[in-house]
Amino acid sequence: MSVATKGSTVKVHYTGKLKDGTVFDSSENREPLQFTVGDGNMIKGFDQAVDGMEVGQGKSVTIPSDEAYGAKRDDMMIDVPIEQVPADIKPEVGMDLSIQNQQGQPVPVKVVKVDTEKIVLDANHPLAGEDLVFDIKLVEIA
Repeated sequence: MSVATKGSTVKVHYTGKLKDGTVFDSSENREPLQFTVGDGNMIKGFDQAVDGMEVGQGKSVTIPSDEAYGAKRDDMMIDVPIEQVPADIKPEVGMDLSIQNQQGQPVPVKVVKVDTEKIVLDANHPLAGEDLVFDIKLVEIA
């Protein structure tokens, strides 16, 4: 039986859920996810869960936030003076926006507070601070 090990290119089907059962992502009705085990392109806990699986095997794993997207960080909260908000944007709590980092790359942010002097943007990954549950099935080792 083929077993996934570090360096193996694999294809998996998965469903990702929060601890309360809310599904945030799934490969259902899509092509399976392909990646190389141990190459650093997957969250650490997912990568570790697939390592050692056999083709056809399924499992459910709970990945703590520190092996997923990390803790929510206060330094990822950005205060923007209201006068610096472009005139064509009417910020509302919950609105998704994009800002540029110092390298000119886009960074997705969410508006978490609006008042007369400033808006507060959250640049944390949307799943930061969350323990994640993944149902994983290894479908192929290339």
